[in-house]
Amino acid sequence: MFFITEHHKFYLACQPVDFRKGIDGYAACCREHYALNPLSGHCFIFRNRRATAIKILLYDANGFWLCHKRLSKGRFKHWPQTASAIVLLDLKQLFLLLKQ
Repeated sequence: MFFITEHHKFYLACQPVDFRKGIDGYAACCREHYALNPLSGHCFIFRNRRATAIKILLYDANGFWLCHKRLSKGRFKHWPQTASAIVLLDLKQLFLLLKQ
């Protein structure tokens, strides 16, 4: 089990990513595209092209977690539309995103 607290940073990738990637693919994306360390213990949030699913990559002391949420209806509507590659969220914003 893992715990998410206000001490984590939540990095949201603004552009969609290929959801065929695995843990190593998402970790490489963090390093290569965003210059961030996937071993930092922070959360990295990605969405698919259709905005119907998200994946969260998180490293804890024992290894990586890759969590996947797919909406049964609709799309993630509140995704940032910005030129930035990545946006930093707070815990409340993350929970609002996950409630959709």
